Amino acid sequence: MSILDELRKLSAAEEFFDMLGVPYEPAVVHVARLHILRRMGQYIVDSDFSALSDEETKAACATHLAQAYEDFTKSSPIAERLFKVHKDAVKPKEEPKPTFVQLGSLTAPTAGQTS
Repeated sequence: MSILDELRKLSAAEEFFDMLGVPYEPAVVHVARLHILRRMGQYIVDSDFSALSDEETKAACATHLAQAYEDFTKSSPIAERLFKVHKDAVKPKEEPKPTFVQLGSLTAPTAGQTS
């Protein structure tokens, strides 16, 4: 089984750190676990592992995880805005578009007619 297959089976952030041998502070991971894994995923997507051995792939994944972890030791999940909910929190609100009613569609009541 390849290292990528083994990583796909993991669920907890700590499991990724342990498997890849990347040191971490539990307090940092506790606050930013999903953000760290998402950022690592972004780094991995931009990588080509096809020409690498399993050990080289593991080392590259460890580097990506360490880089993602470092991102969140220097910044915060809110500042990094990886998830839609954080992006939407600072997105300017759109002004509602005014409703357009054509004047020709308006009719006045005729004598003796009530609305």
